[in-house]
Amino acid sequence: MFRGAQRRAYLVPLGLVRVASSRCATLWGAERFRRGTRSRCGCRRHHRRQPQGQGRPKTECRGQTETSLVGNQRVTHLTTRNDHEPIVVDRLVSQLTLVDWELRGDRDAVISGVEYDSRQVSAGDLFCCIPGLSSDGHDFAQEAANAGAAALLVERWIDGGPAAALPQIKAPAPRLAMADLACIYYGHPSRSMKVAGITGTNGKTSTAFMTESILRHAGFVTAVVGTVETRIAGVVEPAGRTTPESPDLQELFWRMSVAGVEAVAIEVSSHALELERTAGTEFAVAVFTNLSQDHLDFHRTMEDYYCSKRKLFERGLAGPAVLNADDPWAVRISEELPGLDAITYSLEPSRNASLVARDVSYSSEGAEFVIDGAMGSWPVKLAIPARFAISNALAAAGVALALGVDGSSVAGGLSAIRSIPGRFEPVRRGQPFLVVVDYAHTPDAVASVLSSARSRVSEGGRLHVVIGCGGDRDRAKRPLMARAAVDGSDMAYLTSDNPRSEDPREILEEMLTGLGPDDGDSYAIEVDRRGAIGEAIRSARPGDVVVIAGKGHESGQTAGGETIPFDDRVVAGEELEHLGYCEVGN
Repeated sequence: MFRGAQRRAYLVPLGLVRVASSRCATLWGAERFRRGTRSRCGCRRHHRRQPQGQGRPKTECRGQTETSLVGNQRVTHLTTRNDHEPIVVDRLVSQLTLVDWELRGDRDAVISGVEYDSRQVSAGDLFCCIPGLSSDGHDFAQEAANAGAAALLVERWIDGGPAAALPQIKAPAPRLAMADLACIYYGHPSRSMKVAGITGTNGKTSTAFMTESILRHAGFVTAVVGTVETRIAGVVEPAGRTTPESPDLQELFWRMSVAGVEAVAIEVSSHALELERTAGTEFAVAVFTNLSQDHLDFHRTMEDYYCSKRKLFERGLAGPAVLNADDPWAVRISEELPGLDAITYSLEPSRNASLVARDVSYSSEGAEFVIDGAMGSWPVKLAIPARFAISNALAAAGVALALGVDGSSVAGGLSAIRSIPGRFEPVRRGQPFLVVVDYAHTPDAVASVLSSARSRVSEGGRLHVVIGCGGDRDRAKRPLMARAAVDGSDMAYLTSDNPRSEDPREILEEMLTGLGPDDGDSYAIEVDRRGAIGEAIRSARPGDVVVIAGKGHESGQTAGGETIPFDDRVVAGEELEHLGYCEVGN
């Protein structure tokens, strides 16, 4: 542990080779996660992206459902794509509406799946040759053909090798075409449900969880898709991407429809919108929570980032938009798309929004407030004592309003939520200070979570924060993250997040460019994340608050191409137990 005044001292060779703390498993000594593999029952898609701490998944397949042992957790999967009826190429392409296309080859070839990963192709699949940032699917067409692909989606004709003998659908926008084909193959399943799409830099997960809880309380059979998990009619599946690739997403929607799902809350990332993952999906309602700096490694500018988010409201939206009147980017959407049927929400009564929070109060049990809106006024108790959580609750209430849900169901659904994984989630071992884990990983989110945490600090107490920045991601936000952490806390512990392919010491150096010589007593540096968490907890006194930010619900830490088990909530609990606190849940 190095204090800010010793900022250069930590550059001794610690880094990725051996992380500092003797109490922490090193990246090379711990058991590593393994990529899931194809199961004997053929249910490939739901295993192949699951990180495994206990080797290959053990699978029992029983008709329409399947149960897997993932570590010590038993996870049940519903109907798989292998149960879907095949379709001939001619019928498939004749229904394309989002792209121009040409077809070369056998129009009667039978398609039994839509796949974009050549390693996962099986007999009968339509393999989509998608150009990417680091590889081009056209380069794997021969591999797909050898694996039994029945047809190809291409951007340019493939003339050599076994792939040339396959029917080829040529489209100038292959990602858009892939989404359209997946929608057609699975029968446009989103049209049979009420799909609520939720986008924004921060708050997507919380809003999705709250929306699902409200709709379930109102009597809908529900599903939720997002960063933390996929849940279909109460059955939990591990999450992969925040928003799945279009074939995976449409398969999910199809399985939901088979399971009788009536309403879905789905997080829609800017990457998903830019890469056409949700194209063809019909949204009954769309939410914009906020926009702040993130993902500029992908979008390059805030304007590009905003334009990607706006796509959710420009096409495929069959109902109202729910917009945060407290966010200037959301206000801009309503100004630029005047035809939108907009439901607005605000924490400020003066904004005259459709939904407003009044009479807000906080306690150790959470937050209490009154929602005023078109459905009347009703009191709400929320177990998450944070201002940003109330804003997300208003967004979820906006979805409910759009879908005709009454106010009592809104209040009941919000009150039923005890916690949201990794979102201002408390770690309790009977200690006389508060420890919370939060997914805040943008400058704005860090400032917001620290502002909420500050209100929980007792008189004379201190606010501590543990924070790092992910590797291979938006580098421009690193100094801003450090600045937000130091400005919002009494002591910031700068550490590693998920370094990925980068050296964590270099990430910390970039974070430190946001700080100056006058900040030296306000932060400390510990490359090892467990060590930083332990130091923050050991420094806490009665009435203090410790915020562990950045990773939230994540159960692994990725560095040097490997992922080891690492959960901030578990680590914080262990550090508290080392200090003698052991009253779990108190």
